[in-house]
Amino acid sequence: MKQSGGHGQFAICEIEVEPLPGGSGIEFVDKVVGGAVPRQFIPSVEKGIRAQAAKGVAAGYPLIDVRVTLLDGKAHSVDSSDAAFQTAGALALREAAADATIHLLEPVAEVRVLVSDEHVGSVMSDLSGRRGRVVGTEQAPGGRTLVRAEVPEIEIGRYAVDLRSLSQGTARFSRSYARHEPMPAQLSQKIREQAEHGV
Repeated sequence: MKQSGGHGQFAICEIEVEPLPGGSGIEFVDKVVGGAVPRQFIPSVEKGIRAQAAKGVAAGYPLIDVRVTLLDGKAHSVDSSDAAFQTAGALALREAAADATIHLLEPVAEVRVLVSDEHVGSVMSDLSGRRGRVVGTEQAPGGRTLVRAEVPEIEIGRYAVDLRSLSQGTARFSRSYARHEPMPAQLSQKIREQAEHGV
């Protein structure tokens, strides 16, 4: 529950936040009864919540895949406004997030490496060292192997250069976005600390 106060700025809204499956985005549900939040201000609450979710509630990263339910609130006949309810919605989301367990997500790429058989072991070992998971291998013509792996994007920024060195210039690779996954707790904590200290 959050109040946005001050002269000409009165709004209170009570929300509930719950996780949704990956890829669901932000879902806003209005369960206000009896006009506790006047109808014309419900879109304002939603706008404030969506803006805060986009801005982020943990280390500046957007909040995704949650259902936010507006349960109750209060308005003042003179001092309530669109801006007051936007602010109250944003503050309510920040307050709810402070009391919740938030998982930072990172993009994961599907990586396909075509490498000569003699360098397969080195490539697979290198991918594992990048927090990658090898999901399959298959023989390719010409004494080569296609290695398929899933690797966090942050770990493959210099992969083209490193792969050239590992394979003596004989390997090729491609990558495509696969999905977002929760990052390891230790890395998540490090990023949160850096964000708090402005690093």
